[in-house]
Amino acid sequence: MEKKVESGMSSIVKTITSVMVGFMMLFAGYFILFGDEVPGGGFPAGVMMALAYILITLAYGREFVEKRVSGITASKLTDVGVLIFLFVGFFGLYFSGTFLNNFLQNNESLFFTSGTIIINDVAVALTVGMSLYLIFLALAIFGRVVCEGSLCKDLGRDSEEEKE
Repeated sequence: MEKKVESGMSSIVKTITSVMVGFMMLFAGYFILFGDEVPGGGFPAGVMMALAYILITLAYGREFVEKRVSGITASKLTDVGVLIFLFVGFFGLYFSGTFLNNFLQNNESLFFTSGTIIINDVAVALTVGMSLYLIFLALAIFGRVVCEGSLCKDLGRDSEEEKE
């Protein structure tokens, strides 16, 4: 019976990561929901989401994360965030004559008491979070590609050819 080799770090790091990621996503949700009343909003929520995915990637390995959220999916989510932001802006232009005008401001529903701010926070969080995660993935891939040639010596690492 073959023993399956797991990628990533030890089980202790993976356990702590799984607990921390839940709290990080909860904190990001708090930033989105209460971003109109307290300091915060879409940008810090997106940074927190990106940090959660980066932590999972470091603990479990890139292959584990890419099965759930690949680079293509992250890129599409970034585009969805930008499109949501633009649609809210154009709806404000259509309904009140000003781009990004808060056209839901007088609505007394549970989540839309601040109008379109929560929708904009979700859009900004998606855009920022997935963009930062894509930058991390690109840098990880770039580091692996650079280390295949002679540039590894410049970076202070051994290339794959010298290890053999």
